[in-house]
Amino acid sequence: MEILIGLLIIAVGAFCQSSCYVPINKIKDWSWESYWIVQGVFAWLILPFIGAMLAVPTGHSFFELFDGYGFEVMMTMLFGMLWGVGGLTFGLSMRYLGVALGQSIALGTCAGLGTIMGPVLLNIFLPEMDALSSLTFSVILGVVVTLLGIAIIGVAGSMKASSLSEEEKKAAVKDFNFPKGLTIALLAGFMSGCFNVGLAFGSDIHFGTFTPDMYKTLPATFLVTVGGFITNAIYCFYQNSKNHTWGDYLKREVWNNNILFCALAGALWYSQFFGLSLGKGFLNESPTLMTLSFCILMALNVVFSNVWGIILKEWKGCSPKTIAVLILGIVVLIISSFLPQWV
Repeated sequence: MEILIGLLIIAVGAFCQSSCYVPINKIKDWSWESYWIVQGVFAWLILPFIGAMLAVPTGHSFFELFDGYGFEVMMTMLFGMLWGVGGLTFGLSMRYLGVALGQSIALGTCAGLGTIMGPVLLNIFLPEMDALSSLTFSVILGVVVTLLGIAIIGVAGSMKASSLSEEEKKAAVKDFNFPKGLTIALLAGFMSGCFNVGLAFGSDIHFGTFTPDMYKTLPATFLVTVGGFITNAIYCFYQNSKNHTWGDYLKREVWNNNILFCALAGALWYSQFFGLSLGKGFLNESPTLMTLSFCILMALNVVFSNVWGIILKEWKGCSPKTIAVLILGIVVLIISSFLPQWV
């Protein structure tokens, strides 16, 4: 029963993340770089800090979390900065492929590589942790089935690209460009997988038994997102200068509206990793699901992003065959979340 509760909590977080682009559509009269970094203040700084504080027991301070973990902190933030590159290109994949297809390819790549790269790189730098032992047959099977589901959805996207006229493509996604979007989405997925690598390096940054299991990954999450914020801030502020959009932040007539929806988008985005931490607290009885939890989160993100894609009519005009392939891919992804527990 606890395993089911854990998976449901992760699913709720995935649904929230897949919904985070909806509030962004309500932002008015701001350039991309301006609203992206403002929502990032909430998503990558304020809320992760609050989450990390939950891991600090009474009588201890926040900074005590990092005592004796200098190397781990450095590596966690480093991979957070690399993940930040994935976050930037992730947004572009939505631009050229739409919410459904863009998230499917990017998050699918992120799911597979993120799950594998964590133990592999941890084993290289900290071999005494024997991280490779976590990559069991069940874990590899779960990753393979997840990638299969993503591949099927990718086929549906290719079918969509070939079957619709240019006018129909633009009606669904304004800047639709499948070859360009595919390249960017694959890069985004590869770099985004660094998030889980960062979590792996920071997995011991907590107060041991004094920190409840459901909060133990929140300090590492904070370090990763801080690293990602640095990368995004550098790029966004560069774009502000290049495009002369610093004035966005001074537009008082839209400030309250934009801050509200940036905060909502940031909260929805952070919910996925807050839910991941809470959910893992219920998965201790299954080492396989603990290792696969990041992969499961990304797979469910894809499922819900495609639900939003249908709601936003991004698949409007596609043939029944294309929709059938899409649904098959979604079903395979759902199965991938539970299959390792049955093997």
